[in-house]
Amino acid sequence: MNLPNKLTVGRLLLCLVFTLVLELSSPYAGLLAFFIFVVASLTDWLDGYLARRLRLVTDLGKLLDPLADKILVSAAYIGLVAHNLAPAWIVVFIISREFLITGLRMLAASKGVIMAAERMGKHKTISQIVTVLIGLALLSFHQLNWLPAFSTLMEVWLLKPLLWLTLFITIYSGAAYFVKNYRMVLAEQ
Repeated sequence: MNLPNKLTVGRLLLCLVFTLVLELSSPYAGLLAFFIFVVASLTDWLDGYLARRLRLVTDLGKLLDPLADKILVSAAYIGLVAHNLAPAWIVVFIISREFLITGLRMLAASKGVIMAAERMGKHKTISQIVTVLIGLALLSFHQLNWLPAFSTLMEVWLLKPLLWLTLFITIYSGAAYFVKNYRMVLAEQ
């Protein structure tokens, strides 16, 4: 197994650790989850960079990398719901988009078509990661009882608008994928 694939497997293991840490009753759980999420997100960037730079792109990596990304993002958003930092319905839309686009990519692959990542998809990923990081920072503030007035303002004026923005970008980018590929979706086998 090459280095980029090892990093991807490491990210999958970090997803497990991240999820378990979010369940801890320690006042430091949110802070630790924040740092685990940062490391996992950086491995996402690093494994892709190394795979392209060192020409180590493999079929296993093509399968595992997006899967690890979706598991990490899903775990993070579900964690935000569990800690009452995100409405469940928004998270359902965000996660559903990920499954729908994965299905679309699988359909395309079955027809010999490779769907490249779209620019709007990159914006979606960035908005999702930033929103999770803000949510985890806020969780840390709540658990450690740091600056309670500031954390209330942060939730109202930063996290909630970011959730709406992320929802919009997520839905828009998903719709753009389907519009661009509607002929393939509607085509007979």
